[in-house]
Amino acid sequence: MFSGIYPIVYAFFAADGALDRAAMRRQIRACVANPAHGVAALGLATEVGKLSAAEKRTIIEWVAQEVGAARPLAVTISGDSVDEQADLAAFAAAAGADWLILQPPRERDRPESHYFDFFAEVMARTDLPCAIQNAPEYLGVGLTPQAIARLALLRRNFVLLKGEGPAVRMREVIEANPGMAVFNGRGGLELPDNLRAGCAGMIIGVDSFDWQARAFDAWRRGDHGEADRLYAALLPGVVFMMQSIDHLVCYGKRIAALRLGVDVHDRAPALAPTAFGLEAARRFAAALGPLA
Repeated sequence: MFSGIYPIVYAFFAADGALDRAAMRRQIRACVANPAHGVAALGLATEVGKLSAAEKRTIIEWVAQEVGAARPLAVTISGDSVDEQADLAAFAAAAGADWLILQPPRERDRPESHYFDFFAEVMARTDLPCAIQNAPEYLGVGLTPQAIARLALLRRNFVLLKGEGPAVRMREVIEANPGMAVFNGRGGLELPDNLRAGCAGMIIGVDSFDWQARAFDAWRRGDHGEADRLYAALLPGVVFMMQSIDHLVCYGKRIAALRLGVDVHDRAPALAPTAFGLEAARRFAAALGPLA
């Protein structure tokens, strides 16, 4: 369960601004059919900061219903209080989540001990295996490898880590926490080197997950040359998408939508696509092929 390529679903909105259930269903079913090694929801790619509490629960329900027992389900838990995160974690567990990824609260300029204690309290209120999203480049805060090791000693259900950083840094984290399953993200940048570093897998957008799953499977069976070849083929598109989170949500979502055959309606605030960017998205989507 704690390895492989986990696509994290995009939030597709209808023209009226509501969540688009048909587009979400098509996306989730494509993740299961192609197949992904697991499915994730409610991360930065899901535009979680734009979702109401009710919409977060709706997405959890939709993903859990479509995935069922076919694939492990990881749910990102956000919120600015321990109670808020613990309540969402309990809802995710009841819906069928297999493990959780805890985001830090949005408070900034607090000592590391504040976030350490926050994570420890949330973990104490769930029985599910937990990761933390340790992404200081994107979230503004994070724990050091040493603090991660201390937290793992304190909470037995803290057994995974969701990082967002270079493979070199992931290697440092893995060396400091040899018993922890570490996933990276960043859209799949440095995929083979993340596996060389010892990462258990990647949590990425839906846009190119099927190619990355094939690369992971090739790596796992020892065909590192094939993994490198697949990565080289998809790398230009990954670089295009991963200029920033806003860029990923704008263009990564559109590449996924083109491959899925669904429409994109942005929820503000959002980066507006340009004609040049849309042309590039169409080119990369065509190279990747349709997602059925």
